[in-house]
Amino acid sequence: MSTDAVSTSSPHAHITIHRSHTLPPTAPLSSQVGGHAGVQTTEDGSLLLKPALSRELAFYQLVRDGISSDIGGPTAAASGLKPLLPWIPKFLGVLSIGNHLVDVSPETMATHGLPAVPPANGTTTTIVLENLTYGFHKPCILDVKLGTILYDEDAPPEKKERMIRTAANTTSLSTGVRLTGFQVYANDHPDPVLTPKKYGKTIKPEHLPDGIARFFPFRDPASSTTAPPSFPSSNNDITTPDNIQPGLPPPSLFVLLTHLLEALERLRAALAEAEVRIVGGSILIIYEGDWARAEKAVRTLEGNSDLNSKPTAAGEGLGRNEEGSLDEEDEDEEETITVEVDESGHLMLDDVVATSPVVESFEENDDDDECEDEDEEDDPRLFRLSLIDFAHTRLVPGQGPDTGVLLGIDTLIRLIRERRDVVQPLINEGVDAKSIRGHT
Repeated sequence: MSTDAVSTSSPHAHITIHRSHTLPPTAPLSSQVGGHAGVQTTEDGSLLLKPALSRELAFYQLVRDGISSDIGGPTAAASGLKPLLPWIPKFLGVLSIGNHLVDVSPETMATHGLPAVPPANGTTTTIVLENLTYGFHKPCILDVKLGTILYDEDAPPEKKERMIRTAANTTSLSTGVRLTGFQVYANDHPDPVLTPKKYGKTIKPEHLPDGIARFFPFRDPASSTTAPPSFPSSNNDITTPDNIQPGLPPPSLFVLLTHLLEALERLRAALAEAEVRIVGGSILIIYEGDWARAEKAVRTLEGNSDLNSKPTAAGEGLGRNEEGSLDEEDEDEEETITVEVDESGHLMLDDVVATSPVVESFEENDDDDECEDEDEEDDPRLFRLSLIDFAHTRLVPGQGPDTGVLLGIDTLIRLIRERRDVVQPLINEGVDAKSIRGHT
């Protein structure tokens, strides 16, 4: 195809793409631990294609661009949403009528003749997001459902009653959180240990520390391969084979928990300014289960003092920005993406702004793939923290923040702090198989 020059509204970006690129076929997301089925990922894993109702699309559009016509509020600034931008997945566009993927910034809306959002008739469209797990070799993933109210105000009475009972019978009502599912990796095993949704639905508030210990286990590098895992036993029919011991070494885990706490506190501050009701939303926590990559990310984090005080994009424990922060200019930068489906049914990527994460996957020369892999090896992330799932999100100007969501964040902060307090003494004392059995 011919070479196209791509311009954006940012004064810092004018990119020429030398040829078009064909996205590989999609497949179901294998690492999904919560939420509804139907999420697809590109073959290389860099992008997600997610069915979404109009309100979720409108929320992504509003937070990114500051305007939307379908979410009950005039601007993102008016409802305090702009501080949430670093904490949601990067939104790239929608797969729309005619199999075109278009960016939904105000400028491209006019170009493509599209409304701000699809008609609110209960039908879904497909939104394209960055895959937050992309770049992790062994992504340990936890989905934490937030809030004390689990029903939308438009829900029928019978569903409201059912959701009220669900909140009361689980940890949601009293703590603002529910562990909806998670996976953790052992350094020396290729498959993750999975904990299903049933676990989070059946435990009581006093068992939440056990759930956090399951997701953040520690393991002594010098211990025997037959030593039991560091998380407690359970009555929820969740078993771990004796030869699989998930968990990071205590020093790496301690640094992870410390920086995760800092990120959660920054996220809480952003949510405290947002006049919004997030029903059914979650926090997604991802961390690297590969010891070598986690240790490398830890060294970078500990050597970069800026990361202790500045937020990073989507709560990344280690981002691409060398200063570890999301610059204001980057927050305002818009992207233009147009994708068509070719005769073979593959998506054709015509225009990509270089600042988009998809550029990491679709370079101008396929011969650069090996170099990309080497670059990624040199720049591992320790963790990512993100808000996800906004199908039932509403703006409520003048009504303050979502207290149920804030309660959930406070609970999670307390749980992570308690887990860190368990891990901290092990760093100097050393950990053997016996101490692993004794600590939860």
